[in-house]
Amino acid sequence: MSFTNDQLERYSRHIILKEVGVKGQKKLLKSKVLIIGTGGLGAPAAMFLAAAGVGTIGLVDSDNVELSNLQRQIIHLTKDVGKPKVVSGQETINEMNPDVNVVTYQEWVSSANIIGIIKDQDYDFIIDGTDNFPAKFLINDACVLTEKPFSHAGIIRFHGQTMTYVPGQGPCYRCIFKNPPPPDAVPTCKQAGVLGVMGGIIGTIQATEAIKYVLGIGELLTGQLLTYDALDMDFRKIKLPLVKDCPVCGESAKIKELIDYEGAVCELKQN
Repeated sequence: MSFTNDQLERYSRHIILKEVGVKGQKKLLKSKVLIIGTGGLGAPAAMFLAAAGVGTIGLVDSDNVELSNLQRQIIHLTKDVGKPKVVSGQETINEMNPDVNVVTYQEWVSSANIIGIIKDQDYDFIIDGTDNFPAKFLINDACVLTEKPFSHAGIIRFHGQTMTYVPGQGPCYRCIFKNPPPPDAVPTCKQAGVLGVMGGIIGTIQATEAIKYVLGIGELLTGQLLTYDALDMDFRKIKLPLVKDCPVCGESAKIKELIDYEGAVCELKQN
């Protein structure tokens, strides 16, 4: 694979980094990242992955763009209101970087389709951009069962958190949060509000984790939960234990099939 003159110019700031270089940029162009949810987290993650030259980006979302989304979901514009989010996201990415192949899935994720979506392009890394506990547990379990690394994140009000799971290298989401809370026990961003830039801060960290994983550089957030308080401008890393009896990734895992909590389908309630 050789670069065109336009590509050499586009990715020049990457290529001069010794940790990336020509070899690393070629890895990015061959890589495939799936983003589940093109909301507050998924939107900035998708844009920075596209700008970085990730060759294939999958976008999963069943919703249409709403005016209230535009306060934080920067991949969508005012002219996109009413348009399917995956279509809006694809158009924005293609305008930004024609090198990127965008694969869209305008559907809800459930136990019936998530494995097929993950395997569709044999994605290298998964980004969880949802704001829904059933979906988060579903994504975690699907990634553990298919041995795929993924980035978890959540934002609400002025707070955010993120962690990375890599098979065999650290705890999964269910190691830390064994089961989803009761329905409506924890408010969503729609109910409690969220500072618009929170998605940008945490979502770009998720994109960074995906890039580092593809390149094989740096230290990932495996075994660590990174929390952020925007009001105090405070980042903290919390060491996470590997739970040997985790029901999905433990030594005697009991979960062998995917579970749909709160009904048959886990709707993506976007940040």
